[in-house]
Amino acid sequence: MALIAYTVTVIGDHGLNLIPIFFGDIARGAWPGQFNADFMCFLMLSALWTAWRNGFTPSGCLLGVVALLGGAAFLLPYLLILSLRARGDVAVMLMGRHVGSR
Repeated sequence: MALIAYTVTVIGDHGLNLIPIFFGDIARGAWPGQFNADFMCFLMLSALWTAWRNGFTPSGCLLGVVALLGGAAFLLPYLLILSLRARGDVAVMLMGRHVGSR
């Protein structure tokens, strides 16, 4: 909830012009750009894992795109829901469709 409130505040103050700022910092080659590049790798990894976990089905790929664009606002509730559905079985939570092949 705090992340959502912070995001709404930033959008209210600065608008939705994130992309040029995000990639502009990377292009400048300074520490803010390094953080953005690191964060982008995390987003891509979470998107790839989400799609893989769901067997690269159309809905799984759509969830992957949501993970890429939504970041923690998507991943935190998604992991909470998965952990509740898996009833604490971390392998089921993390591997999804692939749990039977371990």
